Amino acid sequence: MLKPFHFCFPGMDLSEEGLELKEIQRLEGHTDRVWSLAWNPTSSLLASCSGDKTVRIWQRSSSTSSWHCKAVLEETHTRTVRSCAWSPSGKLLATASFDATTAIWELIGDDFECVSTLEGHENEVKSVSWNASGSLLATCSRDKSVWIWEVLPGNEFECVSVLQGHTQDVKMVQWHPTMDVLFSCSYDNNVKIWAEDGDSDDWHCVQTLGGHTSTVWALSFNPEGDKMVTCSDDLTIKIWETDNITMQGGEGYAPWKHLCTLSGYHDRTIFSVHWSREGIIATGAADDAMRFFVESKDGLIDGPLYKLQLKKEQAHDMDINSVQWSFGENRLLASASDDGTIKIWELVSIT
Repeated sequence: MLKPFHFCFPGMDLSEEGLELKEIQRLEGHTDRVWSLAWNPTSSLLASCSGDKTVRIWQRSSSTSSWHCKAVLEETHTRTVRSCAWSPSGKLLATASFDATTAIWELIGDDFECVSTLEGHENEVKSVSWNASGSLLATCSRDKSVWIWEVLPGNEFECVSVLQGHTQDVKMVQWHPTMDVLFSCSYDNNVKIWAEDGDSDDWHCVQTLGGHTSTVWALSFNPEGDKMVTCSDDLTIKIWETDNITMQGGEGYAPWKHLCTLSGYHDRTIFSVHWSREGIIATGAADDAMRFFVESKDGLIDGPLYKLQLKKEQAHDMDINSVQWSFGENRLLASASDDGTIKIWELVSIT
């Protein structure tokens, strides 16, 4: 498992840094809205998936440093591909579709091949996520359920638990970065946290986080795993925290609690949020804009805990569905939109 690699120096204050967002490249090829993006954790590959029923794999050229389409994965899904996620090893790609299936792709030689198809959800699969070790896969659906699959040898996948608890469409599943604890967010305005019962091996809901007043679209963790950010149709971003030390100590489950709410920064649904490894929170929304937040270090009593560091209006021509920081270069960001394009951005310091 890759450990988070921190580029910030001790005592470095991001909130004091002048930042500017530069568009590096626009990637075109999808013929419908682009829903989701995933950077490969071990290479320069970027996966994108779309309403055009395809997945595109983009690769950065070492000589020109520009991205080109390396492969188009098609003729497997019969409807929109809503979500994609690389395994921690970078060898497998999972894609979730409105056709109610999740496909597993493997790079064999120079081609990506569909090596497994996971079936069971009643209708649209909305999201897919691998745990930190790559031994478990989670999927969620409009059928209100969350499924946990065990990864077996020979590209076999066995469903080990079907989690019922959400009362509406489940929009996203995301594993905790260091522990086998699963988080899901839903049209029912809640985030649910699922863990395995040590005695029975059954998965169950250990906590429900309320507070958002409309659909929770996405969530992301800081690198340490003791804070989480959620974004919603209620136009707010919420930061949550836990006593991660207790959790690591094996002393049982440490509950999450609400830390603060950031509101007034987007005026339409916030669809995507991603926390970078050096502490910058990026958001993308239906107002075609992106926002960047950092922890405020001004030390004021009752002052804001997080502050807006940068905003990018009209980042795309239509809704932004996904923002994703890359694993490699610390300040490379990809965004995907209803306008059918993907953009690669670099966050640069203004000296």
